[in-house]
Amino acid sequence: MTFDIIINSLENSYQEFIANVPRFLAAILVFSIGLYLTGKIRDLFRDKLLSKTKDPLMANFLLKTIRLIVLIFIGMFTLKIAGLDGIANTILTAAGASAVILGFAFRDIGENFISGIILSFNRPFNIDDVVSIGDVFGRVKSMEFRYTKIKTFDGKDVYIPNSDVVKKPVTNYTEDGRIRLDFTVGIAYENKISDAAPIIKEVLSNQKSVIKSESHEPFFLVDSLNVNTVDLKIFFWVDVEDYRKDALIIKSNIMAELKEAFLKNKIAMPANIQEFKMYSENFTS
Repeated sequence: MTFDIIINSLENSYQEFIANVPRFLAAILVFSIGLYLTGKIRDLFRDKLLSKTKDPLMANFLLKTIRLIVLIFIGMFTLKIAGLDGIANTILTAAGASAVILGFAFRDIGENFISGIILSFNRPFNIDDVVSIGDVFGRVKSMEFRYTKIKTFDGKDVYIPNSDVVKKPVTNYTEDGRIRLDFTVGIAYENKISDAAPIIKEVLSNQKSVIKSESHEPFFLVDSLNVNTVDLKIFFWVDVEDYRKDALIIKSNIMAELKEAFLKNKIAMPANIQEFKMYSENFTS
């Protein structure tokens, strides 16, 4: 009797499976078409958004979010076509019932995801901006659901959780493309500061990359009185896209030209000279 029940159950299951094969095939076909169309729609919207928006970070984030939502709907619709409405309803019910539990278990993931949504609409940087977030200094490369990718200038890829980006102070060095640089140069006490001033102004004025406007005017001041030199600190603004490379090259060129101009005009830049005295002592036994 038991054996007959097992055989009948297997036969019924087989017949039911055979009857549902067309629905399974239709579900697989719909799912495949849905994936294909999702990719095409994503590419179409990506090209449209990236060509019109000045904010590629937000465009990429929104495209990924939309793609995830569409894939969820396609998956649920595929289960219904396959006659697995019960599984689809169970998934939805389980998702709702376990939302609180998952919220506690994956609190960091949820927090980073929500922070990513906030950053996609309101954030202090764009792609390729040079920023400082906490102790990380580098160039913004991308923003994902959970993290923001920073490429440091020594070649490291740093992935910062979006929640940290929201909470920590963010310094943007290239938002408007203008950066203030400075360096210190020491002149001898016998030279007059009034003689060095026009030389400094001339060197800065000859540099095309140095901004010369009322709000970004180059200037210098006496920084300190050392033992051998009067230290002058020179400030100037430059308009550059590459903070690390271009700015440092401009600064190096100005320092080199100022050094040659000082020597040409007999403005001494003495070194830090130290005097050592040696005493001889006669020891008698």
